[in-house]
Amino acid sequence: MSEDFSGKTALVTGASRGIGLGIARELLSRGASVTITGRKADQLAEAAAELGGKVLTIQGNAGDDASREEVVARTVEEFGSLDVLVNNAGINPQFGFLMDADLNAVRKIFDVNVVAALGFTQLAWKAWMSEHGGAVVNIASIGGIRSTGVIAAYGASKAALIRLTEELAWQLGPKVRVNAVAPGVVKTKFAEALWSGREDATQAYPMKRFGTPEDVASLVAFLCSDGASWITGETVRVDGGLLATGTAG
Repeated sequence: MSEDFSGKTALVTGASRGIGLGIARELLSRGASVTITGRKADQLAEAAAELGGKVLTIQGNAGDDASREEVVARTVEEFGSLDVLVNNAGINPQFGFLMDADLNAVRKIFDVNVVAALGFTQLAWKAWMSEHGGAVVNIASIGGIRSTGVIAAYGASKAALIRLTEELAWQLGPKVRVNAVAPGVVKTKFAEALWSGREDATQAYPMKRFGTPEDVASLVAFLCSDGASWITGETVRVDGGLLATGTAG
């Protein structure tokens, strides 16, 4: 049976499209009130119209301290709680050979993909979870588990996020459970360069297809539910079996 999230509030970052939007849709379908954030107001408006239900949209940049503070404060003010945090916001402006990498781009990747996740978790803890408990899920990547050779800086940031997940699980338990999911290639706009025109690459996956936002969303919802009450500090792959049998590159 699906977990009922009625009476609970979730905050999903980077949720105007792709995996984040899929997670927001899944949690809403199970009764949660949901705040979605993103950098572009028009995309947020489109997402909210598509989602319906108890949705609060807040435009903002996950990498900005003041923006994160506004998102958490308005969420608690609007819905009266913050029970679930999904750190999904991520960027990847750096591809290819690390010896040619723009270090400012690398810094930005780590700031948004790792530091912002910690910042949101700190705020959620102080605003609600330290007293009432909750669940945090960080969206990592199989690129954080095995080298790809292509999205190296991004993969390094996701490896750091996985390690951060373990540290937070240790420090915030037993009140708050902290887990991560590590998707393979998911058919979203963000990952388009990795799947568009590359259907032949699905043969490396035992499931013979790329992932969908719904594949990730159902796992996230489980990890946030009472059914996962003894699971914390884990990174769960959702990759169609790729790393069990092949490579990430």
